[in-house]
Amino acid sequence: MDVRGRGQGLRGDEIVAVAMAVTAVVVNTMRGDPSSSRDALAELRKRRALLQRIGEVPDCVATCQAVILLCASLSSGVFLRETPRWWIKRRTGGTWEDLRLCDDATDEYYRQKLRMSMAMFKHIVAVCATYVQKKVTHYRMPLSVEQVISFALYKWASGETYESGTSAFGIGRATGLQAVRDVTSALLQAYPDAIKWPVGRRRAQILRAFRDKGFPNCFGAIDCTHIFIDKPVGAPSANYYDRKRKFSVQAQVVVDLDLRIMDVHIGYPESVHDVLVLHNSQLWRRAQAGELFDAPPVSLRHGVVTRGYLLGDNGYPVVCPWIVQPYGGIDQGPEEERFDTRQKVARGCVERAFG
Repeated sequence: MDVRGRGQGLRGDEIVAVAMAVTAVVVNTMRGDPSSSRDALAELRKRRALLQRIGEVPDCVATCQAVILLCASLSSGVFLRETPRWWIKRRTGGTWEDLRLCDDATDEYYRQKLRMSMAMFKHIVAVCATYVQKKVTHYRMPLSVEQVISFALYKWASGETYESGTSAFGIGRATGLQAVRDVTSALLQAYPDAIKWPVGRRRAQILRAFRDKGFPNCFGAIDCTHIFIDKPVGAPSANYYDRKRKFSVQAQVVVDLDLRIMDVHIGYPESVHDVLVLHNSQLWRRAQAGELFDAPPVSLRHGVVTRGYLLGDNGYPVVCPWIVQPYGGIDQGPEEERFDTRQKVARGCVERAFG
């Protein structure tokens, strides 16, 4: 651009460049969807007039006039604007109001608050709607199925108390308690076989996946985690108070490499050791009775023959024949160190399932 002399304005090639740039911006903003051919013709005339005015403006003010006309057109609705992206954290009427919004950040917000995608949430709502839906009475309108299910999922995912959780959803504490009970019952009825020990084709896939990881005849990985709860009435606080300064119970979970839960045992206080939880679970009784690990025998190193086992950490007893732990320790040979690394990688599926 020539700025050495005043009053000279823009050169011819500069005017053409500015006009082309403005035209490109205008054309790229043409995303309207007219409802009729008459509306389409009117929109086309407005845009043509705008481009003509830009081209006829004197060269000394072409840039300013082009920008002003373009902004005026956008503000008047001649060109529809793009949906603004959510660049900052939403500040609305609470968690439930945020979940009801639909923009390009909604799916991430669902993963943050409910620990699942919006598509999975809608699937759960569709399956459980018949079990959760309340009848309309003469006294009040029932809460929507989406709000009831989202609150229960939020309560389980966040571990918040009923007082803080219900306020974020605009409901009372008693309603929140009933919502959790209703959704729990609905999930048990809608997914009666969601958690089960693998058989048939699914079992073969799991065994093949762990075999590729270097663990033939392995059925899954086992570990315990904490489920946050409100302190039970009349129970000693020390029994349920964990290291995160929250009340919780133990949950023993067995998962495969696809993070699918095959067995779960919940209910013991946080103070109970993982071994005691294992010995009092149905998994222990079925495994000791030979009902779980029935794969064809495989010979491992050191003359060990096994028909199935689980991968666990060093918290489980070494004498348990169907839980394989790492060697551990500091002074390890190359083979022990290599085995511990592979065992930790394969066992990581249960930790990823906990999130």
